[in-house]
Amino acid sequence: MPTRQYHEALARERFNRETRRALVRDLLRRLAGKDTDLLRYEEVARRLRAVRESRRRLESVPLEKIVGSVGRYRDFTREFLPREGADRERWVRLDAALNTLEHMPPVELYQIGDIYFVKDGNHRVSVARANGLDTIEAYVTEIDAPVELTLDDVERDRWIIKAEQAEFLRQTHLDRIRPDAAIQVTEPGGYPTLLHHIQVHGYLRNQERARQGLPPLSQEEIVASWYDHVYCPLVEAIRRYRLLEQFPGRTEADLYLWIARHREALAARYGLAPLSPDAAVSTFAQVHSERPLARTWKGARLTLHRALGDRKPLGLSDEEFQELRLRHDAGEITLLEAQSRQAAEENPEDDPPG
Repeated sequence: MPTRQYHEALARERFNRETRRALVRDLLRRLAGKDTDLLRYEEVARRLRAVRESRRRLESVPLEKIVGSVGRYRDFTREFLPREGADRERWVRLDAALNTLEHMPPVELYQIGDIYFVKDGNHRVSVARANGLDTIEAYVTEIDAPVELTLDDVERDRWIIKAEQAEFLRQTHLDRIRPDAAIQVTEPGGYPTLLHHIQVHGYLRNQERARQGLPPLSQEEIVASWYDHVYCPLVEAIRRYRLLEQFPGRTEADLYLWIARHREALAARYGLAPLSPDAAVSTFAQVHSERPLARTWKGARLTLHRALGDRKPLGLSDEEFQELRLRHDAGEITLLEAQSRQAAEENPEDDPPG
């Protein structure tokens, strides 16, 4: 019968092999622009405003669904391969114990949706995966969160988008104010930007109402106004131009955000008032696409346009251009200009000393 020393020798070889695999996996994922660390439970719980429950049960958990850790997220890769921060001797002892059929206590996990985070037992999870096991015994504590996370959310970092969406709805209540609204973005950062748009829209509307002697809008009225008079008209223009055909896999909300940035960039470059939804979409369509051939052709066209003088944006008529210049000169401001004005009013600089 193999001795304990024999199993520990095999465990050391296995640990060395797993650490080499970790180095390779880290390199490949970084080259691909992917995060290599385990998910940080603290960050996920904070973003999701998750609440720990007292329910605790013993069950067999699929190892592939354990994707995060409480505190030790950098000691192991996303696949629980050990890095330099892992305790080598502890790992070896646990591996030897597993292969000599010694009893090991269950690990302790937190569960959010369909994924798990290690509260206690990171090395045991790593050893179990290194030995080809599919499941591990665990005490599981369920965590209540406003969204359900899946393994696919983790692999594609969609959990960040889900967390931002939950916060967006918590602050705006758009799902209650406009139940038919279906705003979906495909990149992190989109929902915080939408929140900012709503905030600046509210500032502009209330500035206008103050000049008219009217009371300010409530938060719900601001959200409804932004959705009805800013978001929907731009989305309707996107549909009229069938712009989504040029952006496979994207959404109308993605295009809204990109076109909003495009509209601000044109206004700043040429000194214009905000473009109408149709003008914003048509000028955007002149120079942007995610289809390779169209992107190349449009990029070359924009380069040539700028080389020839860049007098006005592509896709904008002389009449439209002059009208936008006049409106801007008359005081009509853009989103970025409103943002700067709002910031100056909320955080005025101290008066210079007299």
